[in-house]
Amino acid sequence: MSGYNATNPRNTDRAPQSALSAQTVAFSHYNNLSAQLPIDPATGKLVGGGVAVQATQCMENLKAVIESIGHVMDDVVRLTIFVTKADAIETAEAASAAYFGSYVPARTSVAVAALPLGASVQIEALLSNGEGSIPDAPQAGDLIKLVRNAHKLPASRRSTHNVAFSHYSNVTAQLPADAAGALVAGGAQEQAEQCLNNIKSVLWSMCHELDDVVRITVFLTDLADIEAVNAVYPAFFPGYRPARTVVKAEGLPLGADVMIEAVVSHGDGTPPQLMRDTAGLVKYANNTDAAPRDEWSTQTVAFSHYNHISAQLPVDASGNAVGGGAKEQAAQCLANIKAIVESIGHSLDDAVKMNLALTDLADLGAVDEAYAAAFPGYRPARRVIGVSALPGGARVQIDAVLGNAEGTPPKA
Repeated sequence: MSGYNATNPRNTDRAPQSALSAQTVAFSHYNNLSAQLPIDPATGKLVGGGVAVQATQCMENLKAVIESIGHVMDDVVRLTIFVTKADAIETAEAASAAYFGSYVPARTSVAVAALPLGASVQIEALLSNGEGSIPDAPQAGDLIKLVRNAHKLPASRRSTHNVAFSHYSNVTAQLPADAAGALVAGGAQEQAEQCLNNIKSVLWSMCHELDDVVRITVFLTDLADIEAVNAVYPAFFPGYRPARTVVKAEGLPLGADVMIEAVVSHGDGTPPQLMRDTAGLVKYANNTDAAPRDEWSTQTVAFSHYNHISAQLPVDASGNAVGGGAKEQAAQCLANIKAIVESIGHSLDDAVKMNLALTDLADLGAVDEAYAAAFPGYRPARRVIGVSALPGGARVQIDAVLGNAEGTPPKA
C-alpha cells in the first residue's frame, strides 16, 4: 500500500484566494487546480475588458499558481474553458493558446448559463505532478507525458486528442464530428454515437478500450437529449458503466448538441514507470445502498490513486427528491457523496476536487453554508458554474474526485 500519499493543498498570494477552496491540491501524480476567474489578485476585482482580456487574466492566475509550486505551463495535461456565450469560445481558446508552444494539452470548451461574479470566462487546469506526494521523497522521478492524436480524427492546433501521464489518460472532449471535421447528420442520438466512436478511436490509438474509461462527462444543449445518449450507451458500455456527470450547456463548438469528455485509466503508466510494474492495475467500481443508484453510471470508480465520484443530485438513497431550498439540496448532494466515500473506507478529507453546478448562482451563499459544514477544516480545489437546468429540476449538483492512497491491485 502507498499510505504515504497525502493531499497537499497550496495557495499563493500571486493569484486570487478563496476561504472555501485551495488553489491547488496535489495528490500522487496530479495537481488539481481550482477554476480561475478573471480576478486581478492585486485588487480582488474582476478585470475590465472583453472575453480575450478575461481569458488572459484567468490564464495569468493559473500560471501564477502553477509556478508557485515549481511547475510550468507545459505540465498542464487538461484545460477546461467555460464561457457564457457560445460565440466567445473561439476568442477564449485563442487567448489560452498563447500560453503554450508546440505542446498543447487536452481541452474542453463549453458555454454555460452563468459564472461566479458575473464573469464571462472561467478556466481550470489539471496538472501533472511527477514528483508525487510522498512526504520528503520523490515518488517516481521525472515521469513524462505521452501525447497522441488519433489518425482517424481531425487534429486541432489548440488541443491534443489524448495526454497520458502516469496512470491516467486525459481525452479532449469529443464533438460529433467526422474525420473531415464536419458535424454528422441526424439528431442527438447520432451525435452521441459519433462522440463515443471518436473517444473509442482515441483509445484504440493508444491500445486502450472503452472499459478503461473511469469517468464520462456529457454536455448537452438540451437535457431531454439524455434519453438519446442513453439509447446508444449500452452499445459502448454493455456491462461496466463509468462514473458520469451530465452538464447542461448553452452552446458547444461547431453548434453541436452533444459533447462528451472522458478520463481513462492508463495501467501501463508513463516512463520511467515500467509496464511490467503497472500494467496489471485494475479498476474498482463500487455502489452503495446508502446513496441513490443510477443504471447509467457507477457511484465511484477507483483506479490507482484516484476515486471518481458520479455527480450527485439532491435525492435520498430511496430516490426521493429532498425538499427545501438550495442549502438543503446542497447538503443532500454532499451527504450522498459522504455516504459513497465512507462506503469505500474514505472520508471527505480525501477529496481533491469538487465540482458544483447551480441553476441560480444567487444561491451560492446558501450552498456555501452547507459546503463549509461538510468541509470544516481542509478545503479541496473547487469549480462552480451556473447552468440553466439540472436533471430532475434540481437546483444543485455536485461531483467529486478523491485521492485513493491505497491504490488498486496489484500495485499501489
